[in-house]
This record gives sequence, C-alpha cells and structure tokens, in this order.
Amino acid sequence: MIQTATIARARALRRILSPPEARLWVALRRLRGDGFHFRRQAPFQQYYLDFVCHAHRLAIEVDGSQHGQPEQARHDAQRDTTLARAGYRTLRIAAADVLGNLEGIVTAIRLALNQAPPGASRHPPLTGEGEGIT
Repeated sequence: MIQTATIARARALRRILSPPEARLWVALRRLRGDGFHFRRQAPFQQYYLDFVCHAHRLAIEVDGSQHGQPEQARHDAQRDTTLARAGYRTLRIAAADVLGNLEGIVTAIRLALNQAPPGASRHPPLTGEGEGIT
C-alpha cells in the first residue's frame, strides 16, 4: 500500500510543474487518443517520475540545466539503473528542447512508445514505495 505521505508529496509535485513539464504534460495527454496513458509525478519505488507510461514501461524525465552537474548526473544514472532493473526505459529530455521543439519531442516519445513492449505490466512494483523518496 502506498503511504499517505507519498501520495500527498506526489500531489504537491503535480501542482508545481515547471513550464517545460506543464507543456509536455499537455502534449502527453493528447496521446491518450492513441492508447498511450501517462501519469505525472508518479511515485515509483524511492523516486517520483516526471512522466511514466506503465503499459509501455517508459519513463520520461525532463532535465533542466542542473542535470549536467556531476552530483545530479550520478543521481540520474542511479535512478535510470533502478528503472532498468524494473524493466523500464528512461527517456531524458532537455527542458530547453521541450520549449523549443515540442513537436520533435512528441515524435521521439511516439517512437520510444512503439519500441517498448506493449502489454507490459500496467502497474509499477510496489516494493519500497514511500521509503526514502527523493
């Protein structure tokens, strides 16, 4: 069971999306008509994922300039490894690209979705959710 604090934090994060995240969220919601359902700021083990399509096991992270810093890059690599162990692929997108090339980003996401195995588990593993959220 997901802890109440985890749910509350996810809800709070959804209310404070960055402008690039908010713009991408609008575009991702339009993909529902094609059968692709995304969740935003979704709790997953010890992380909150910017966007995730569980059916296709694809996580999308919108990275600002701080993601180029060594400490943040190590954290991102650890997150990507955790996701990969759970069978998820991570698509990292620069925030500037979302603002400057949204159509190209949506095309890249569609390609990634079509490469991901359809019919994969629609729910993330619950092990460890709510513990040490970063």
